[in-house]
Amino acid sequence: MTRHLESGAPLKAPTVIELTGEAETDPGAAPPPPDADQPPGRAMQGVSLLAIRRPSVLGRLATWVFGALFTLILSVAAWNFVAGLFTANAWLGWLAAVLTAAALALAALWSAGEALAFLRLGRLDRLRTEAVHAGEAGDLKAARGVVDRIVMLYARRDDLAWGRARLADARGEVMDADALLRLAEAELMAPLDAQARAELENAARQVAAITAFVPLALADVATALVANLRMIRRVAEIYGGRAGSFGSWRLLRRVFVSLVAAGAVALTDDMIGSVAGGGILSRLSRRFGEGVVNGALTARVGLSAMELCRPLPFAALERPGTSATITRALASILQRDQPG
Repeated sequence: MTRHLESGAPLKAPTVIELTGEAETDPGAAPPPPDADQPPGRAMQGVSLLAIRRPSVLGRLATWVFGALFTLILSVAAWNFVAGLFTANAWLGWLAAVLTAAALALAALWSAGEALAFLRLGRLDRLRTEAVHAGEAGDLKAARGVVDRIVMLYARRDDLAWGRARLADARGEVMDADALLRLAEAELMAPLDAQARAELENAARQVAAITAFVPLALADVATALVANLRMIRRVAEIYGGRAGSFGSWRLLRRVFVSLVAAGAVALTDDMIGSVAGGGILSRLSRRFGEGVVNGALTARVGLSAMELCRPLPFAALERPGTSATITRALASILQRDQPG
């Protein structure tokens, strides 16, 4: 409907403009605001890409060639440096020779420590595999062997002295392989699980806080990577792995490979809703929501690391729930936004 008005005449009725054809639109079809969608957790996504990415054959060959070339150049330069000092001044030559020998010894010790770290992680894997097979086959002798090796693994742990004593008192009466493994898990793994959960909760809070409050480019990815490596290393140490630098990286890669294979690197809407208290993320800033998601993904990585580092699988003790663990880890951060 169109109304024709004379110049200066007052408008006595509303003017209606009819839209027809392609001009008609549905307001419900409008896209949501940019900040209304779920934060993707870019920092942890970046860490996962770094962890699971494998270099190509050409990249591995180039790394080996350049590493060998650098080692050769460094060795020749050190030899010429020490030989030149011996020619110029014997005392300085001996000092350089001693320092070079000390550096080589430290490098050898570090390499040996990294090799032992791989062996420790492999020992935990073997214990867990043997425990699973003994329980499934009902092999009491194999189960007793696994329990004996686990007791030896924790023989010097003062925090497990009470559990070892209770296990020693009760194991003689157990004549079933699965029951014996469950008894060992209940007595020895419970305090270790509590320590591991504390570590992953601290790491989740750290990643969430840094992501939310430090808006620097790549700072969140670097923080998430360092925090996850430190968390995984501590979890391995708690269960007796004592992973070194390369061992921690290898374990981080195993964790992310398992999570990617299970499709668990991204959180679902239901998970976010349970963590954030029923849609609280929709009322928070985009940056804060990103921090919560990154912290939640860090907690999930820690739970996966617990399963990989445990010498016994979860059976007698309940596997920590992802939602409950993430909620507990991020409770102090989420409560800051709750209305008083």
